[in-house]
Amino acid sequence: MCFHSQQSKSATVLENRFKAKIKFPEQKKYQGIYNGFMYPETPVIIDKNPEYINNYHWGLIPNWSKDDGIKAYTLNARIETLKEKVSFKNAVQNRCLILADGFYEWQWLDEKGKKKQKHLITLKNDNLFAFAGIYSVWINKITGEIRDTYSIVTTEANELMSEIHNSKKRMPVILTEEREKDWLTGEEIELFTKESVDLKAVPI
Repeated sequence: MCFHSQQSKSATVLENRFKAKIKFPEQKKYQGIYNGFMYPETPVIIDKNPEYINNYHWGLIPNWSKDDGIKAYTLNARIETLKEKVSFKNAVQNRCLILADGFYEWQWLDEKGKKKQKHLITLKNDNLFAFAGIYSVWINKITGEIRDTYSIVTTEANELMSEIHNSKKRMPVILTEEREKDWLTGEEIELFTKESVDLKAVPI
């Protein structure tokens, strides 16, 4: 799974890497260490406007939801059941890139997870990357507030992440740079279950 991420690069590096301009730079923050359970705004690129980097809230709220309580259960979306889950199936074709340069995972050191070791997971070269994501636009029927929200798509852990996330053996789908456009333009979900990126894990 993935509930904690980071984006520490400068705005210029972010724009150059993803060939997109930060929208409303005077209003938005694009760096931070993010705790998904705080439902933060983090930088994303969506399929409809790939030339811009904007901020969306982590924790997808389906457009049919009466309130925002569902966001506690939609920080991640399993790629294997993405088309079946009520929370996600209407957003399957709403594709986004969630921009980051790291995420955090806790390795269980005993059978019950009472002792854990925190790791920072990055690309081996420490460069920026994109999680595969889906998004939704939700309108609060009481206040009229419009909220842009997303979920990180997850898959079975690879060899490294099976050692680190050794309780549930899951990991986020991390796209190679060459595959980012394929994700945004709607290539079949099933083709992204085994993305191959070079990761490293640093105990912290």
